[in-house]
Amino acid sequence: MEHNIQYRRLVNTCMFQPTAVEDARAFLEGLDSLGAQAGVTVLAVGAVALVGWVLLPRLIEGLRDSAVQWALGGMLVRLVQSGLLVAAAVTALFAWGYGGLVDETVAYLESQTILVGQLVGSLALLLLAYVGARIVADSVDDFGQQTDWITEHQEEIVLRVSQLAFFSVIGLGVLTVWNVNLEGLLVGAGFLGIVIGFAARQTLGSLLAGFVLMFSRPFTIGDWVRIGDQEGIVTDITIFNTRLENFDGEFIVMPNDRVSNQAVTNRSQKGLLRLRIDVGIDYASDPEYAKKVALEAISDCPEVVDAPPPQVFPKSFGDSAVVMELRFWIDHPTPPRKWKAVSAVVTSVKTAFEEEEIEIPFPQRELSGRAGGFRVQGVDESTAEAVEASEQD
Repeated sequence: MEHNIQYRRLVNTCMFQPTAVEDARAFLEGLDSLGAQAGVTVLAVGAVALVGWVLLPRLIEGLRDSAVQWALGGMLVRLVQSGLLVAAAVTALFAWGYGGLVDETVAYLESQTILVGQLVGSLALLLLAYVGARIVADSVDDFGQQTDWITEHQEEIVLRVSQLAFFSVIGLGVLTVWNVNLEGLLVGAGFLGIVIGFAARQTLGSLLAGFVLMFSRPFTIGDWVRIGDQEGIVTDITIFNTRLENFDGEFIVMPNDRVSNQAVTNRSQKGLLRLRIDVGIDYASDPEYAKKVALEAISDCPEVVDAPPPQVFPKSFGDSAVVMELRFWIDHPTPPRKWKAVSAVVTSVKTAFEEEEIEIPFPQRELSGRAGGFRVQGVDESTAEAVEASEQD
């Protein structure tokens, strides 16, 4: 019995003993001067800024070894910062004599337990989205670093699609917490999708073609490509269009649906590019010897790679020359390297042919008349007779 009496006395003492919160409230409500109220407000704001945005982030720096720890550390920082902001706001309200608003808000929340539960549930789902988005980003980044076949753009697409799917699930969860009819919402979204699909068929076609290009990888940024009748260096690839810079310094933006419907020639993907040049030699020259001289001249050009080796083939009989085709390869093909190699080969082969007295003939034409000769209009009769006599001779 004696122990029960002592326990009741202790409980009553604790219940009616003013707490630290009550003392702080009484102190704040007792401020009657403008300077004191402003001073307390500034002090509260300064303390919140110092603790929440200076000291706390430094204390959480040790939790950044993994994606989960990073996300949890960031979430803890945001929670504490939010709590400090609320505390500073409550302090300012009590200091300026608006403590009744705080009491009314607390009483309203106590009477709305379902609303509070929905707010807490929504907040928990949003925090889960924050943590999950960071984990997804870290996982995609690690996967991209461990594999060579995925490009930066493909990694970006995978990240955005994964995050979109994750946030969609979290969004449906939040709507469920707030008792939103998901069935009606999904039906309405389906009809809206049909309307948008008909209204933006070309845009959606470019979007789908962009995903196909991202994963089929016919070219990447920096490649020298020819798409249809356009040629240039790929400078950017998005889910809607592809951007080229041609050799005149102009930028060409092509919708991805147009890119996917045309032939694409990638001159950079293999790392080597074969070039061909035609040269004619006189019919009196030996083609085999000219071939040997041309091969030696091409091999001496530093712009031409040794493997695959250059080749020279007699190609056809021209009007005034035997046409030979020079074939050679360059590495890391770009337009400047191409034209530099072509210039070097032309100069080297011409010089070698001149030194070996292999003639590169000019175009020639032979004119002859039918039996009985021909007459040129505007020429007097004596001149015509002289021409006929020379033909008979």
